[in-house]
Amino acid sequence: MKNLSPAPLHDPIASPRPGAHKEVKHTTCYMCACRCGIRVHLEDGKLRYIDGNPEHPLNQGVICAKGSSGIMKQYSPARLTQPLRRKPGSERGAGEFEAISWEEAFATLEQRLAEIRATDPKKFALYTGRDQMQALTGLFARQFGTPNYAAHGGFCSVNMAAGMIYTIGGSFWEFGGPDLDRAKLFIMIGTAEDHHSNPLKIAISKFKRAGGRFVSINPVRTGYSAVADEWVPIRPGTDGALLLAFIHELIRTGLYDRDFLVRYSNAGQLIHADEASDDFGLHVRDAAAPEVNAMYPQNKLWWDRLSDRPVATHTEGADPFLLGEFTLPDGEHKGSKVKPAFALLAERVRTCTPEWAEGITGIAADTIRRLAHEMGIAARDQKIELPIAWTDCWGKEHQTVTGNPVAFHAMRGLAAHSNGFQTIRALAILMSLLGTIDRPGGFRHKSPFPRAIPPSAKPPSSPAAIKPNTPLAGLPLGWPASPDDLFLDDAGQPVRLDKGFSWEHPLSVHGLMHNAITNAWRGDPYPIDTLMIFMANMAWNSTMNTSEVRKMLNDKGEDGQYRIPFLVVCDAFQSEMTAFADLVLPDTTYLERHDVMSMLDRPISEFDGPVDSVRVPVLPVTGDCKPFQEVLIELASRLKFPAFTKPDGARKFRDYPDFIVNFETEPGSGIGFLAGWRGADGSKFMKGEPNPRQWEMYAKNNCVFHHELPKSYQYMRNWNKGYMQWAQRTRLRRFAEPVLIQLWSEELQSFRSAAQGKRAGRRPPEHLRARIERWFDPLPFWSVPLEVQASDLQKYPLAAVTQRPMAMYHSWDSQNAWLRQIHAHNYLFVNPKTARAAGIADDGWIWVESQWGKVRCQCRYTEAVEPGTVWTWNAIGKAQGAWQLSDDANESRRGFLLNHLISEELPHGQGRVSNSDPITGQAGWYDVRVRIYPAAADEPAESWPQFAPMPDAPGVWGKARRTWQAFVAGRIDSEEKRA
Repeated sequence: MKNLSPAPLHDPIASPRPGAHKEVKHTTCYMCACRCGIRVHLEDGKLRYIDGNPEHPLNQGVICAKGSSGIMKQYSPARLTQPLRRKPGSERGAGEFEAISWEEAFATLEQRLAEIRATDPKKFALYTGRDQMQALTGLFARQFGTPNYAAHGGFCSVNMAAGMIYTIGGSFWEFGGPDLDRAKLFIMIGTAEDHHSNPLKIAISKFKRAGGRFVSINPVRTGYSAVADEWVPIRPGTDGALLLAFIHELIRTGLYDRDFLVRYSNAGQLIHADEASDDFGLHVRDAAAPEVNAMYPQNKLWWDRLSDRPVATHTEGADPFLLGEFTLPDGEHKGSKVKPAFALLAERVRTCTPEWAEGITGIAADTIRRLAHEMGIAARDQKIELPIAWTDCWGKEHQTVTGNPVAFHAMRGLAAHSNGFQTIRALAILMSLLGTIDRPGGFRHKSPFPRAIPPSAKPPSSPAAIKPNTPLAGLPLGWPASPDDLFLDDAGQPVRLDKGFSWEHPLSVHGLMHNAITNAWRGDPYPIDTLMIFMANMAWNSTMNTSEVRKMLNDKGEDGQYRIPFLVVCDAFQSEMTAFADLVLPDTTYLERHDVMSMLDRPISEFDGPVDSVRVPVLPVTGDCKPFQEVLIELASRLKFPAFTKPDGARKFRDYPDFIVNFETEPGSGIGFLAGWRGADGSKFMKGEPNPRQWEMYAKNNCVFHHELPKSYQYMRNWNKGYMQWAQRTRLRRFAEPVLIQLWSEELQSFRSAAQGKRAGRRPPEHLRARIERWFDPLPFWSVPLEVQASDLQKYPLAAVTQRPMAMYHSWDSQNAWLRQIHAHNYLFVNPKTARAAGIADDGWIWVESQWGKVRCQCRYTEAVEPGTVWTWNAIGKAQGAWQLSDDANESRRGFLLNHLISEELPHGQGRVSNSDPITGQAGWYDVRVRIYPAAADEPAESWPQFAPMPDAPGVWGKARRTWQAFVAGRIDSEEKRA
């Protein structure tokens, strides 16, 4: 029979360039925060394509659109290639620069920073975006002596980290996640379509093929939610009410794991219940029992059901009451009323019925009851039992590990609200009631977690910690356990620029980067001299109130000088932010540098044990760029920081790779940035002296180190004696005490007691006492978000949220030539019913207005959003000329930025407070309320606001180069030469 199929025009397998030298190099992706292993394919030394590394434990060869398009980040026309200085006499924001040498740049910084450090170190502030080396940047700030350091977590998901770590000792994202290999029911709440990308896609795919049931609770059905078996649309900011209703139902129906709660949480521990007493809300302690470790005392009490008297917790043979009220029979508190923590939780949720939650969330009461019942039944009746023997921290031997196979995952949708901390506390408690913590099929920790509640690292507590030419006494960021740990001056006022760890935001464990520019501009609590920003587009999508913040960066005082005197920006690309810099330091791409994903910072650990990884250069550095890591090492050496120089002032480290190999947290500790191949010959792991061949050994092992724990250490790690002792030996933990789940939080109660005048020591100022008393509730509660309370809901009836698209990550990728073919501009997605009621057509131009500002954009109908919510993708809209896009690019003419509608501050009494969670300082990105209406027919069909086009910075490849990107990579250089 004749073959009718046409012959191929070419052999698709044959090399297009016979005889070319080909090689494959391994490194770690940085196109998002996932950090997958990649193979970089080179031809005659030129980048040809990137694919996933099948031997890497994280992504197992899977790669996404972002990862494979890293080639276009490398060849971006927006690449900065040399240090730049703002031209004398030019204005910030005009983007007028002159090229300078690195020596000039370093000399400028050395002179300026040395003077600040010798006089008032806190006048230097360092804020970094989504970098993956916060252990280094934090070390630099500490050695400088400034408290004014933070990374992007405060405007991303600090509520998730803090809310869970203060409750269960670990968190979603790098530090823990859902065990979908064994789960039967998976509940995802408030997770954007790009979060954890490839590993989560792999896990969900396997989970669904194995017959698991996937429920997504989200205002928007995109990304992961699109493949859920059930989508439950919810009004933004109301998740806490839903979770409390779930808890109500589990307690009402008895579908909670009592045995798990008794042994592994503080559910049975007695709490002082007399509200008039100064001890109200505190644990009842056995005064006769030794504390052993004063930071984490173990001398708490149960009320034993068998002997009907108080006994020490975990007394062999005792079984505590979880409900009821009791009277102490003797001792200092004789006659005092006490209740188990679980009883107080049950009282809290007694009125949190499904009907109550329906009116808040928009989810039918019957649906809430059904989902709660489904969770409880799955946890109770589909238990997993693994033949793994282990010993708990109280010496009891267990022959098996059991699990309740209900897994959850949640992220920024829960976190980015001013009520997010208590919402996430409710989620962690729900997971705990179901008995899912660090058990098969539930939530599992990843090293270096679990940690103590709260972790032992604390910020400084007095301005006396800040001294000229002296490292900061304590870490810039930490985990307060009580008001004694706040960073306050003698008058009780904030010491940090962002007011972190003050009475305004006591548990701001990631800082408040989103308030740094506003506070510095206002000089509140004091003016600063130099602001250094790394990889954060603070003049555009990484800031709230974007239009006004851009004005602040340009504003001058009465003396004619800029209110923020000196601004240093380090970035690889010409972003909106670089235009405002006084000094621009050109960073490399991830393919051109060494980098570490460290156990001291944000590793890529698996459930079965610690994993860290590195990047190694696979391409030469472009132009005159330097990795920011090298910049910090050089500055630290020039400024004679003790950790970076010898007693005679000579530098300790040749460069960043040398620093990573030889740095130890303490001299002789054996603890460094990397856990693999330690020791002089590389034979040790986790702990050991420096190994000069460490980078080489990582490179030979796909740039990753993976230590698999013994099976008996892989579960129940909060209470696993063997694991705790191992973690203490390897310095993952300071102490080996068990980490009990905190249904009732004594840490939160200590702040409330201070506000009520029941606690000796520090007390909040009068204008903040009611705020502290309300928000620092030891039990989770739901409250209307602060911005919603301050909004006219008749005028602004719609919730508006912004999230990253799956194919892009922050500003980095929305300038990428390949990814722009997926999204070149964004729309405001609106439910058709909502749009039609406002007289808005599909694809019509509309105005979106909040009480803070307005934007013009295009509407796009979608049924995949609940009717009271509108949403868009973030960071696609650009300023004209930014990122070397043409002035008429879709991103600037049709794309828009919702950030213009969101304020970083809210009115409070006679003043203003941060638009953030009062507990952690998490930015309330998702609390803004808006109205929408059609644009007039005679208005321009383009987005608004618009800004003056940015000129080309010296050394960038230029807008014309984008046409050459049609050529395959590897031919760009030759085509450029011919041009």
